[in-house]
Amino acid sequence: MSRRAKLEAMLAQSPGDTFLGYGLAMEMIKEGDTEAGKKQLVQVIEANPDYQAAYFQLGQILTNEGEIDEAKGWLERGIVAAKRIGDAHAAAEMEGFLLTL
Repeated sequence: MSRRAKLEAMLAQSPGDTFLGYGLAMEMIKEGDTEAGKKQLVQVIEANPDYQAAYFQLGQILTNEGEIDEAKGWLERGIVAAKRIGDAHAAAEMEGFLLTL
């Protein structure tokens, strides 16, 4: 069974597990299934709007695809989320990345 299949099975057992959802998204992207990975990241954000890492990853992927305006939007939302939960380091990383766009 592939790592992705294992993550999918685990997520089916615990559909509200944000960490598993994020892990699945990262595995999808690692396998080259970027579209599915992006959709999974959005699902993670919808399930847990404070999961700031998902915003950052989504922003990076979209930037790599040349979707700069969309990337900026996700990064800006991620900065708000990071500040809301008191993660100044994550907010600063996203702000720094945003300045490069």
